[in-house]
Amino acid sequence: MAKARKRKVPISKVAPTTMTSSKPQASRNIIRRFHVLIKDQAQLKSKHSLSPSDAEELSRINEEIEQLGGLEWYQQMSAIGQGNDRGGGSEKIFIGWLKELKAHEARQEKLQLLEVGALKPDNYKHCTSWIQNTPIDLRSRHPDIKERDFLLLDTIENEGKWDAVSLSLVVNFVPEAIDRGRMLHLANTILKDSGYLFLALPLPCVANSRYMTFDHLNLLMESLGFTELRRRWKEGGKMAYWLYEKQCGPQSRDFDNFMKKTVLRTGNRNNFTILLTR
Repeated sequence: MAKARKRKVPISKVAPTTMTSSKPQASRNIIRRFHVLIKDQAQLKSKHSLSPSDAEELSRINEEIEQLGGLEWYQQMSAIGQGNDRGGGSEKIFIGWLKELKAHEARQEKLQLLEVGALKPDNYKHCTSWIQNTPIDLRSRHPDIKERDFLLLDTIENEGKWDAVSLSLVVNFVPEAIDRGRMLHLANTILKDSGYLFLALPLPCVANSRYMTFDHLNLLMESLGFTELRRRWKEGGKMAYWLYEKQCGPQSRDFDNFMKKTVLRTGNRNNFTILLTR
């Protein structure tokens, strides 16, 4: 008698502790689905009142998020994506750029880094001689990662406190375009003069958006007081990386072109954008 076949368990149902890696495409598909669901969830929650159909849709979205494993599972998939078998995380690029700029040489005090959206506590463990890293995340997965909402940081306490801020795969996960702008604005506020901002986004956010281009992003960052020092991406790649230096505070008089969505390209493109508010 033939043995009965075991039913395969969906990848989103496998216990995180049993997985050390997964197929890259499977990870990306789950992460992309989370992005869509959380964006739709935020849009519904922002409404003053929900119609019966809206309430039903919100319930469906919440249920699907839970079926996927919730935010904890999203974090697990992202952490797997940063594993050594995938070439490691984006911190390698950031560290390399800092060394190119001699930021690691002749420092009297360690460079104070705020790593936002940290999934692992030891991304900068090989640089402890010159980097003092403070990793934070909305939901900490490790005792050494502080559970903080970056957008709720005390601006008085943190103003001009940090030498560097890392926003790697963070801005694109924020559901609302206005909050993405607030995040970049806040990064400027908490950085010291000439401080560094490391930004990493999925390449399609800039290369295939109807509301965003590389030039548009660069002008937006300039209006926030940043100068681009480095940029890295490649055709057909998955990610894009930037290193900015804080030159001044945000120039709100230059915000006009970034306060509402402007169609820059047409066709079958995504809707990613970043909006600023005075």
